[in-house]
Amino acid sequence: MRNSFCRIVLLASAGLLSVIGAWAQQNPAPPKQGPYSTDLALTYTTERGQQAPGICGCFWLQGVGLDAGLTFWKGWAIAGSFNSGTASNIAPGVGLSKVQFGVGPRYTYTAWTGHGAAANRRLQIFGQGLIGGDHAYKGTFPGPNGVVSRAGSFALQMGGGMNLLLSKSLGVRLFEADYVRTSLPNDASNNQNDLRLAVGVTWHIGR
Repeated sequence: MRNSFCRIVLLASAGLLSVIGAWAQQNPAPPKQGPYSTDLALTYTTERGQQAPGICGCFWLQGVGLDAGLTFWKGWAIAGSFNSGTASNIAPGVGLSKVQFGVGPRYTYTAWTGHGAAANRRLQIFGQGLIGGDHAYKGTFPGPNGVVSRAGSFALQMGGGMNLLLSKSLGVRLFEADYVRTSLPNDASNNQNDLRLAVGVTWHIGR
């Protein structure tokens, strides 16, 4: 009796699945797009630094940057960035190289959307605030135990820029400008307030 009941249930389930499958083939559901999108950028960067406040010794670090943003709600995203820079002869026989990373919120506003044949073109303006770390090397950093060639500190990056998407996925970063604050030892205030500029290419994945 129990086996007969199980066979009836299995046959009924199989029949129901067949009906549902046939209906789904005749009425396919429209594809769903996820609520998330990802933006990547590869940039050339230049950062204006100073040996110490009040000292006429400005220099420009040259390097590359890589950043990514995961948009999750109405232009709001979690962003992360990695930047490098090198400068030589900032003082006689003294150079500097460093790498910096940061994470934080980013907001992107779509200022213009193309129409017709240019429907995939978009102009985006973004602003962000990132916190992370800075590691400097091949430099000269005075400290309580003497001069060292490496140092690290907390890093704050605030700024924004503009992206022009030329297609659904490929675009250019027209410009980016960020205020960068670090606390590397410099035998003065031990604070740096730099300006970083960047241009590059971008990739957009998702909606």
